[in-house]
Amino acid sequence: MVASRVGAGYPRWMSAIPFLPVTGAGVRVPLVSGGEVVYANLDYAASAPALLAVRAHIDEVLPYYASVHRGAGYLSQVSTSLYESARNTVRHRLGARDDDLVIFTRNSTDALNLLARSIRGAVLVLDIEHHANLLPWQGGEHRVLLASSSLAATVASVSAALEQRSFALLAVTGASNVTGEVLPLAELAVLAHRNGARLAVDGAQLVPHRPVDMAATGVDYLAFSGHKVYAPFGSGALVGRRDWLDAAEPYLLGGGAVRNVTIEHAEFTDGEARHEAGSPNVIGAAAIACALDVLGSTDEAARLDHERHLVDRLRSGLEAVTGVRTLRIWPDSGETVGVVSFTVAGHDPGLVAAYLSAEHGVGVRDGRFCAHPLLASLGAPEGALRASIGVGSTEGDVDRLVTGLRTLLESGPQSTYDIEEGRWVPHDDPRAFPTWAPKLPGTAGAAPCAIPVPELKALNLEAP
Repeated sequence: MVASRVGAGYPRWMSAIPFLPVTGAGVRVPLVSGGEVVYANLDYAASAPALLAVRAHIDEVLPYYASVHRGAGYLSQVSTSLYESARNTVRHRLGARDDDLVIFTRNSTDALNLLARSIRGAVLVLDIEHHANLLPWQGGEHRVLLASSSLAATVASVSAALEQRSFALLAVTGASNVTGEVLPLAELAVLAHRNGARLAVDGAQLVPHRPVDMAATGVDYLAFSGHKVYAPFGSGALVGRRDWLDAAEPYLLGGGAVRNVTIEHAEFTDGEARHEAGSPNVIGAAAIACALDVLGSTDEAARLDHERHLVDRLRSGLEAVTGVRTLRIWPDSGETVGVVSFTVAGHDPGLVAAYLSAEHGVGVRDGRFCAHPLLASLGAPEGALRASIGVGSTEGDVDRLVTGLRTLLESGPQSTYDIEEGRWVPHDDPRAFPTWAPKLPGTAGAAPCAIPVPELKALNLEAP
């Protein structure tokens, strides 16, 4: 790891190897020309791979998995402890206040929808948001504020809007999922609180890249996803002040959320349990806690140096290719996380993404990134491409992307491509999927868990 080599004769920006090991780092993928290459994963902003430490932790705790909270059995008690300690870890690692709730959800979208169900009053939101932090606030008394031509002017517009009318909440992204630009959360919190509002932050892209201290910055609510923070086990969280959440209607109706039920009436509990009806995702919560612990215990300066070096290499490499335009919301926004979006003149983003995958083994995202208004305002209403990096990224990943784009613009693709069901694909694509993964939804394929009996017997299935 880079972090372990800092101070031992290696420069902090050394990025020829990953900063932290992730699952799948050495996976080889087929090319349409034949042969294989190690996959260059530049799609961390969509879903990040699991840290090896997270995978090992889940392997360790999975044999003890059982129902939580109301079971007297030993495994149930262990799982309950695991689940509740994960809640405490999230609270600690994100700098939440002692009385803040940590409600486990499916993802950031789920968390923000839960928050939307809990608010009584108008919400102010910017038009640069991911749909998860935009759609819940459309219509009614809420207001979508158009971003100005600079970050400073946008903050001034937010201040003016908060002063002109009463809002219960200001909801903003912590870091743009399109451009990676980081918003000044402490400043926005001061503006919101000064005008009687609270601050909610979509932390889906911020939490994986930067340390967060909710109490220090004045953030009242924070939503984030495990699958963005190297814990892709189907969980997320809403962290924040309990009064609104205790007063809100339960997000789900069912077991665990009640104190007492009669035929005609239910008395609901408060706290986290009020919104966590049903059997929770214990494994997902444990994975999130482990990921936050790993990230929080590494050398922060070295981790940021690793990312900034790769982002600078990525941005400068892209901007050196004639025909490539990188996207940015504001010219005066200084801090960015590892997300860079761009367009390629004269080329459909979907075709470029398919070409990079098929001919270079590079994975990027294409489209409008669930941020349609922002892409339109950036002059890319039909979509763009997005390269995103993380702790498992290397200089080689970045360089292969830039080389692939340069080859495309100088020589064109070596294969032909067709549109099938709205997506570009190589004509007569020869690449085979793994036997356990049907290539198209609904097609026949090997059952993912159909392990032959002799192989099952060879597995170590003894109790821990």
